[in-house]
Amino acid sequence: MNISQIISYWGYPYEEYDVVTEDGYVLGIYRIPHGRGCPRGTAPKSIAYLQHGLIASASNWICNLPNNSLAFLLADVGYDVWLGNSRGNTWSRKHLKLSPKSPEFWAFSLDEMAKYDLPATINFIIEKTGQEQLYYVGHSQGTTIGFIAFSTNPELAERIKIFFALAPVVTAKYTKSPMKILTTLSRQVVKSRLDVYLAQNPAGTSVQNMLHWAQAVNTGRLQAFDWGNPDQNMMHFHQRTPPLYNVTKMKVPTAIWSGGHDIVADPKDVENLLPKIANLIYHKMIPHYNHVDFYLGQDAPQEIYQDLIRLMEECSQN
Repeated sequence: MNISQIISYWGYPYEEYDVVTEDGYVLGIYRIPHGRGCPRGTAPKSIAYLQHGLIASASNWICNLPNNSLAFLLADVGYDVWLGNSRGNTWSRKHLKLSPKSPEFWAFSLDEMAKYDLPATINFIIEKTGQEQLYYVGHSQGTTIGFIAFSTNPELAERIKIFFALAPVVTAKYTKSPMKILTTLSRQVVKSRLDVYLAQNPAGTSVQNMLHWAQAVNTGRLQAFDWGNPDQNMMHFHQRTPPLYNVTKMKVPTAIWSGGHDIVADPKDVENLLPKIANLIYHKMIPHYNHVDFYLGQDAPQEIYQDLIRLMEECSQN
């Protein structure tokens, strides 16, 4: 079943939209405007926007039973829920000019998701709903692009009431995930086979994005994609080396959940991140959690979602 079929299978209303980014990518986004059995209220509801992780898609947020899936839980307690999809995944594989069969289509990584995808999607939602702000929930790479976008684009950051970061990945210095393996591959090898693999694998991303992650693992820093030579970097960034992203510049109130058994968002990396967050309002480390428990865990409602919803409610009362 595709995303809209899953949503309606459980008896929820859904809407689908295409968001066009400034650089021409067409992103498929989904909305669950209200919960089951809720009348379409006249009062505008607060917006919750959910952003998936690496090689994943919006389906992450609706893949469990309704009482266990964050998107459905939020709709049922009265939120207007929107689900994003990053460029290149199953639901965002269109472009105004480029074909997904062309290498140009796949010339993107985290940088473009943060610079183009998030602003386009968030501005679209703001325009569509007439609301000023929304709650942002990210998992894994969904947190990474949030940290990049909200620290480099203050105007966008103003739109975010609270940034909920599940399994945040800002540096990948200590990661033990399969991304480690990628760091040993040469560009030539990576380009030839991985394209085929990644297009099919869960929901797909670009090889360039995987290389960007490999660079993050190698350097232990959060910085823009290294194009591999000073001239190319100069062309893209007007400097010879890729610029670093400075998370400390982000002023958005941030709540973090991390896992003790997370091999991607390693506890040591998370520990290094916490003091850099200027406006940390909440942190919980769940000792038994691994990287996918944040949306697949049967106890996620008790471990995460209850507190997340409570923080939203408290914020809207202020």
